[in-house]
Amino acid sequence: MLIMKNFGLAMLMLALLAGCASNPYGKRVKEPFSGSAYESNNRFFRASGKGESSSENIARGKADMDAKTMLAGQVNTTMKQVADNYMGQTENERGADVAEKFQSLARQVMDTDLADIRKVGEKKYYDEKEKRYTVFIAYEIKKNAMFRFMKKQAQLDNTLNAKQQALIQKILDEQEKLSEEEDKK
Repeated sequence: MLIMKNFGLAMLMLALLAGCASNPYGKRVKEPFSGSAYESNNRFFRASGKGESSSENIARGKADMDAKTMLAGQVNTTMKQVADNYMGQTENERGADVAEKFQSLARQVMDTDLADIRKVGEKKYYDEKEKRYTVFIAYEIKKNAMFRFMKKQAQLDNTLNAKQQALIQKILDEQEKLSEEEDKK
């Protein structure tokens, strides 16, 4: 009886171990520049990219483009949310026009430049067996720097009238203030 209990317990432990060892998705891989230190937060827009190629320069270019594309997408999404919030707070017909102009300005900024972008890391690997480079790059932008850059761009935008410029400046000032409050925490 005691042998049967020990045998049953041993079989149960083996079944549990076997169940833990097999994962239907495969082995989990932790890539460089992953984790909360490389994710966007209240103070920074952050993104990382990965590029692979038999050429080191092409792998680096792919990683660079991947990271910057993700970063621009985050900035654009944030600006869209800010514009939508503004529209929700105002109930006049000009609110929609200003929000549309604001989003248009954000798209123009993303198409041309990301302000104060900083590379926070780059790691390069070479697989001799596959003769392939893999490059990881991580970037960040301080949110306040991006908001200040957008304010300058709004001042230079000839398609905005004085009221629209003033409202866009106000919106960006509010976002900058929120970000500064997070810096102090």
